[in-house]
Amino acid sequence: MVFFLFLIMQNSQLKIGVFDSGVGGLTVFKQVRELLPYESYLYFADSANAPYGNMPVDDIIQRSKKISDFFIEKGVKLIVVACNTATAAAIDWLRENYEVPFVGMEPAVKPASLMTKTGNIGILATKGTLGGKLFKEKEKIYGQYINIHYTEGKGLVEIAESSAIDSPETDSLLRSLIEPMLEKSVDHIVLGCTHYPLFKEKIQAIAGDQVTLIDPADAIARRVKDVLIQNASLCTNQNHTPLQCFSNGSDTLFKSVFYRCLGDTVPFDLSKITW
Repeated sequence: MVFFLFLIMQNSQLKIGVFDSGVGGLTVFKQVRELLPYESYLYFADSANAPYGNMPVDDIIQRSKKISDFFIEKGVKLIVVACNTATAAAIDWLRENYEVPFVGMEPAVKPASLMTKTGNIGILATKGTLGGKLFKEKEKIYGQYINIHYTEGKGLVEIAESSAIDSPETDSLLRSLIEPMLEKSVDHIVLGCTHYPLFKEKIQAIAGDQVTLIDPADAIARRVKDVLIQNASLCTNQNHTPLQCFSNGSDTLFKSVFYRCLGDTVPFDLSKITW
């Protein structure tokens, strides 16, 4: 019994790895950390290879494998695939080939479908996500009862990865993406890419107060907690291990988005990765 308790304690002290095609996954990490403040974390931004949206599925799987191997070498108890496109392309492969549990992004079609009053919801996502199995499954279930209007967020990931979020060009692009959905009377818009919450205030301003934006990050955070509890690996004691971040992109961009998402009170170490 003592040895069993020791193993549980040891496992609970392992880290949680979070990765994305770039800085967008920080919007998910923020919610996970707020719900689970005692955990220790690793974050990987694969910005040099962003966006994943138009990347072949096999290439996304290989990037996800490389990052997962990197995390496992550093000692993780769970990996969060904080990228909708990587989830669509690689989550099944990852779960089949690793023992560590993976939590991926869930398309928030269900809550939007249940809450809509107009019978019309909008989905803003990347090409890779919209073509993935998860979205197709949800469309098959809920598309029988409501109208689902899909829009590919062309250019938004690139903008987020170039720190041009607040430019006039970004405002113009967002209008061209959102206004056609408004013409279809959508009253809920699902943000189907972890980069898109970085534009949340701008999108809300265009859509107006009558439209609800749905960010699945809260649900992902709750799922992470559930999995940790099920595996008896939830950390219940304050852990002061510094947050370790890794990026193969611009350090300046990473820090800018990090502070935008989490403020300047969360200490972190940022290491440069060259692959």
